[in-house]
Amino acid sequence: MDALPNLSFTPAVGDMPFTPKQRSLLSLASELGRKRFAPRAAQWDETASFPFANYDDLRDAGLLKMCVPESHGGLGADYATYMMVAAEIGRHCGTTALTWNMHICSTMWTGVLADGIAMSDVQRAEHVKRRELHFARIVNDGAIYAQPFSEGSAAAAGRAPFGTTAKKVEGGWLINGRKIFASLSGAANYYGILCTEDKGDEHPDARDTLYISVPATSAGFSISGDWNPLGMRGTVSRNLTFDDVFVSDDEQLMPRGVYFKGAQTWPAMFFTLAPTYLGLANAAYDFTVKYLRGEVEGEPPVKRRMYPPKQIAVAQMRIQLESMRSLFTRAILEAKPNPTKDEKLRLYAAHYSVMEGANDIARLAIRTCGGQSMMKHLPLERMYRDSRCGSLMLPWTAELVLDRMGRETLYEVGERDDQAT
Repeated sequence: MDALPNLSFTPAVGDMPFTPKQRSLLSLASELGRKRFAPRAAQWDETASFPFANYDDLRDAGLLKMCVPESHGGLGADYATYMMVAAEIGRHCGTTALTWNMHICSTMWTGVLADGIAMSDVQRAEHVKRRELHFARIVNDGAIYAQPFSEGSAAAAGRAPFGTTAKKVEGGWLINGRKIFASLSGAANYYGILCTEDKGDEHPDARDTLYISVPATSAGFSISGDWNPLGMRGTVSRNLTFDDVFVSDDEQLMPRGVYFKGAQTWPAMFFTLAPTYLGLANAAYDFTVKYLRGEVEGEPPVKRRMYPPKQIAVAQMRIQLESMRSLFTRAILEAKPNPTKDEKLRLYAAHYSVMEGANDIARLAIRTCGGQSMMKHLPLERMYRDSRCGSLMLPWTAELVLDRMGRETLYEVGERDDQAT
């Protein structure tokens, strides 16, 4: 078999033996990023507005249906392929990559990942039928799905039931509650929300989590709140309110109770925010090299590369970037249902490394390039602000990852210490 031709660029995840599909999608993402997304990135940041033009490009390129199975008209990309492509998009526009993640994850939860989650025969038949509706909306209509889950409580971290509730009524569900930091507010056609089934007098239980889609046109659904944050400004992550919102049974993205099992089965799904930040780390490094070589477009061709402190700083940035890439790549290639303890700990390590490392590299980039690099007409200060957001994002903030990693290293499942007397 003839060797595949080399890519004309080094992807954000580094070089590796890509499949033909991965090579094709990475090339497409790189071209869109360089020609469309990067030139527009400052616009979304300055106005804190959603990148609708970028989504038109994603739709036209078939990337909204990238992880929809081929049998349903999609491109059939798997988890690892999505993570590679998302990092490449994040290299050019963090806002676009982060919001696209919310949409793509909706298709993965209902598609390739759901196939690896244990369900009864009845649940499986129900799921197969209902996901046809959601996939058709994306493939045929170019619909956008959001995935809001934050409520300002421990629920988003997986430590309590969601406060937003769904009560079973004839033909569907009544949704009540509120979500905060809901990315794609006002841009999504459907909001895939996580809520707790209201069973009356029974105590709310996380095992009764329902994953259901709320059409943006639903009566009783509203969006509120200002949006003027430090970074990731184009995500437009406002507040959503559900006031007796009726949705039909067919809007379920997973059968009743299956999401909880899915979250236990597929921890790698909570790593899907990371590629955006690996892309940002690459972007900050790329800019630094060009800046020190005097090759930034529109800037005077002043070379700053001859100074040893700057050479050392670039070397430090590259070492950290290569470490992040290595952990990231291993984590995505071994992602699977029910990972081993070592695989799960490595996943935590990769997540922490990327989320904290992106800002480390952006910070060092500013110190290395100097004060002029912080001017608003250059992208580095935006990259710095965007990169700061990663370690704050639920469900795996940097602190929660460290807590999980330490606890799960020292305790086997079910182990407890005797209470001191």
